[in-house]
Amino acid sequence: MGFLGKIFTWWDGATVGTLLGTALKGECVGTDTLGNKYYRAKKPMPDGPVTERRWVIYSGSNDASRVPPEWLIWLHGTIDAVPESNLPPPRIWQIEYTPNATGTPAAYRPQGALERGGHRAPSTGDYEAWTPEA
Repeated sequence: MGFLGKIFTWWDGATVGTLLGTALKGECVGTDTLGNKYYRAKKPMPDGPVTERRWVIYSGSNDASRVPPEWLIWLHGTIDAVPESNLPPPRIWQIEYTPNATGTPAAYRPQGALERGGHRAPSTGDYEAWTPEA
């Protein structure tokens, strides 16, 4: 998408206004494994419950499920330090982060789903309806 796409669309990356505001008022604090860049405001916010404004510029489509958990807790203000310097090393049993696949061709479709032909195994007749004792 070219320059006009950046002006008129919001769903495929940051708009021109967001990029301009980020360049003027934000400082980059880190990048995750998916290429998303994380920013915080250069100036602190006035007194209130939120003391610092934080945001993400996605690399690709704007999909919040593409934010890894360690960066999500930083965005929400649960931790103050940048995740790369604040988290313990990953455990051996942890798997690599994957974004939400709902609505994409990679989404899970169980046996009998319309996208898989809509055919399911016939019922076996082992079901007995419950009736209350009179």
